[in-house]
Parts: sequence; structure tokens; C-alpha cells
Amino acid sequence: MRSGIQTDRRERGRWRRPGPEGTGAAAGPGPARRRPPAMSASSCTFEDRCVAVLCCRFCQQVLSWRGMKAALLADTDTDLYSTDIPPSGTVDFIGSCYFTEICKCKLKNIACLKCGNVVGYHVISPCKPCLLSCNNGHFWMFHSQAVFGINRLDPSGVNVLLWGNLPDLEESTDEDMSCISEEEYIR
Repeated sequence: MRSGIQTDRRERGRWRRPGPEGTGAAAGPGPARRRPPAMSASSCTFEDRCVAVLCCRFCQQVLSWRGMKAALLADTDTDLYSTDIPPSGTVDFIGSCYFTEICKCKLKNIACLKCGNVVGYHVISPCKPCLLSCNNGHFWMFHSQAVFGINRLDPSGVNVLLWGNLPDLEESTDEDMSCISEEEYIR
């Protein structure tokens, strides 16, 4: 199982990994061995990233309405999604906490409450080097093999919703999200 720092594909050309074990940092806390220099918040912005609805690949349960596409810098072919708000009533912790060999972040797997499959992990306690790296502050990571994302539209229904235009708090809703079809997400 891989865990780690992530970045959007557009960030990939900025820093290259030195070898199969090295990573950089950009989207969220997690393991990293080699990083770019610490960056100021102004040079590390994620406001132009698309917001996605994240759904379990195994049962189509909506897991989060606030997903951001990302990728491991240690393996740029590995896509992930992340979110900033704990998913409410859709995932739960499974198994014990663990650490990776490449940093001291404390991680714990999360599983879909509807089907029970592991869909990602939560960074319980990020290590200091990861926090000092350019990151988006997301602590909930989802494996692309376990979830799929559908880009959300802004209130006009025409343009894709960007992270910079997303309200701060909106994760919990009163709707039964498990009954919403994929077609409705796209609309």
C-alpha cells in the first residue's frame, strides 16, 4: 500500500524524484524523503483546482463532495484524491495506525461504510517536514483504484467549480446521497 504526499498533475514537472524512493511535497501531509525548499503560502496555491464528488468504485456511495485530484510525487503514475473535511457518515477507520518507511506521519486506513472496502487513509498526525512542505492541508486521502471523481459544476451549472470558489463548510447535507445517480452529478 502506498501513502504519501500528493500533487496535481500540473505540479509534476516542477520537482522530479531522485529515484524510486524519493518524494516531494505539494498537496497534503504524508511521507516524504526528499522535498523542494519550503515555500510560502502565496507561491503554493490550489485555488484553481477542480472540485470533485468522490464516489466508491465498489458500491457507488458518495464519500465526499469536496475532492481534489492529486498524485503521489514518489510515483507520478499513482493518482489520488484528497479532501479537507472529514467525510461525514460515509467512511470509518479500519485496522491499526501505521507509519511508512519514508517519513514519520501517522496514518490509518479508511473504509467505505456501505461496502466495507478500504478506500484510502487519514493522516492522523503529520510529521513536521511534511507540514513544512508546500501542501493543501488535506488529511483525508483516497486511492484512485478505490474511488472515482466527478467534477462539480458551479451554481450557474455551466462551469466547473474551482476550489477557490468553494464554501468553507458544506460537507454535511440532509440528502440521502447514496440515491443520487451519476447523471445527476454531471448535471
